[in-house]
Amino acid sequence: MAAAAVSPKNYSLSSSPYSSPNIGALLKIKVITWSQETGLPVSIRVRVGNKIFNLHKFPLTSKSGYFKKRLLKNNSSSSCEEEVVELPEDFPGGADTFEMIAFFIYGSSTLLIDPFNVASLRCAAQFLEMTEQHSPGNLCERFDLYLNQVVLQSWDDTIIVLHRCQSLLPRSEDLLIVSRCIESLAFMACMEVLDPEKRRMDYSPLVTLEGLANSSSHISSNAWNCEMIMEDVVQGQDLWIKDLIALPFDFFKRVITSLRRQGMKEKYVSPIIVFYANKSVLSRKKPGLATADSPVANILQGVVHLLPLGDKVVIPVGFYFALLARCVLEFGPKSDHCNEKLQQQITALLHLAQVEDLLLLVEECGMELSVSIMESVVLNYVKDGSNSVDAAERWNRVAELWDSFVCHVVADGSREMEAKRFMELIERVPSSYRQNHDQLYRAISSFLKKNPNISQEEKGAICKNLSCEKLSQEASIEAVQNDLMPLRLIVQALFVQQLTTHQAFKQCSHNSFRYHQSEDLSYSSRARKSPYTATGPETNSGPLGFLLQKDMMMMMMVQQKKSKFSPSSTSTARRDYESTSFRIQNLESEVMKLKRRLQLENINNNIVTRNKKRNNNNNNNNDNNGVGGEVGTSCISSVNLASQRKYASRLLKVFRRITWFGGASRKPKRKPGNVM
Repeated sequence: MAAAAVSPKNYSLSSSPYSSPNIGALLKIKVITWSQETGLPVSIRVRVGNKIFNLHKFPLTSKSGYFKKRLLKNNSSSSCEEEVVELPEDFPGGADTFEMIAFFIYGSSTLLIDPFNVASLRCAAQFLEMTEQHSPGNLCERFDLYLNQVVLQSWDDTIIVLHRCQSLLPRSEDLLIVSRCIESLAFMACMEVLDPEKRRMDYSPLVTLEGLANSSSHISSNAWNCEMIMEDVVQGQDLWIKDLIALPFDFFKRVITSLRRQGMKEKYVSPIIVFYANKSVLSRKKPGLATADSPVANILQGVVHLLPLGDKVVIPVGFYFALLARCVLEFGPKSDHCNEKLQQQITALLHLAQVEDLLLLVEECGMELSVSIMESVVLNYVKDGSNSVDAAERWNRVAELWDSFVCHVVADGSREMEAKRFMELIERVPSSYRQNHDQLYRAISSFLKKNPNISQEEKGAICKNLSCEKLSQEASIEAVQNDLMPLRLIVQALFVQQLTTHQAFKQCSHNSFRYHQSEDLSYSSRARKSPYTATGPETNSGPLGFLLQKDMMMMMMVQQKKSKFSPSSTSTARRDYESTSFRIQNLESEVMKLKRRLQLENINNNIVTRNKKRNNNNNNNNDNNGVGGEVGTSCISSVNLASQRKYASRLLKVFRRITWFGGASRKPKRKPGNVM
């Protein structure tokens, strides 16, 4: 009665691969032989679909309670008229299954049972009431025995039977065939995971969430690629996972529930859910809006319900973004339970996301809708806060992620964004979250390039959250070279670079030279009174040439001590320094001349004003004097602003020549044509 083991990988589940004789021909021989032995003609015609079976009454009524009820209603057993029994259209297995059962009824000692037909035979036997009550060793008992002792002991056979049960619902469910198969699969899967000896022999690593996350981290072209994940993670002996994800979702969901109930760890269960979603949902082409009861909608809702939630989950957050995008496409932008649940999970794992994950959402759902969704996610993240040990690090990651996303939104937007809207976006993340402002600078720079005609007031308002002290050296140099940035920001960046340069020299030469405490304090005092701050020039500050000369002396001593440069490099550096120092001195001289010129103009204006007061007795003298003063002040202010821009521009060009003094690992990029 047992069938040979055959792997379902090599055969279609729609038909049995087992070789079997022609049951129809064998049944006819059995019927003729029984007629000859008993001398009774066939008296029952059984119709199953389009096929008719001519059989005898006694064998049917002796084995089947169903036929006994139908055929013995008329006790006139001597009647020679043929009776017709028509089985319902939903008879389990149809005519082929009934043919095999009739063959058994006529006393066949061998009945070919295999995993492909046992479920339909068991359901048909139950329908015909072929139980022990009517005959010992009846079909129901024999089929149950085969299921328990053969099918449920084999992974492949159980998978086959479970697939066949789908077309036999609800009868296969009522007979607990489905439940027994599901529990058996879950048990064997747990044994597969808990068998270290087999793992050592096969050298096959188990699929875990850690492996899933690692395999997706190297994907640069797309935040989540289901085909690549399947190829990278599911290998060799983990083909049992592919068997599970090929099940109908109702069966798959129950297998996952049974796996958790039987104690399989979540790090082994969750990848199976991820793979199932990849195969059944994410790998499909973009659909139109689905109805609430469509198969895809049911699978989406079921997968979201199965997924574990919380910030301790290590499923790659890109998977949640991909699933959210598909939910939006299926159910539309309106609020939905699945959308809300996925957004909550993304909020919990937002610090682990990459900008490619957000761009995947944009690619699937469009820019406007994606920005709205991400605004909601970021606001919820800020609202919930974080009390973890690495909260500051998480905040900085979220801030950089959001700034990068805003930069892409500005650059790829189909229409220009208003300054007010841009400020709203960058202020969704509090300033305290940002430990590094590089991505914020790039977002602002991208916006200014996209909107070159905005006013200076709007530029200042946009840049108010940008701190030059939190820019990297590369970003700071880029900001100084950016003509779109406000002058105030450029001057601040220059000053911060000067302080960074001096600090780098101090750290570089700390082991070789001693600094007098008084000199350090003197330099710190001068730095705080630097003429390059946004508050304006200070008359008590030291000249830039003096600071540069001191830096050069320190640099030459360090180079001689460490011998990092050849004599030719040292001489070249000295020539560059002398040229730069000479130009800085010229700049300082021009500034001093400009100051003296402004002072002389101011004195002349005062003299003219006093002469007018003496010679003019008109009542409007005070008004005229006020207007003259205002004009003079306005002229001086305009000259001051023009000179500051000219001075800052020249400092920019000088700074490009001297930035290497700070010991940077590489020289800043120089724009073509910027020559002194």
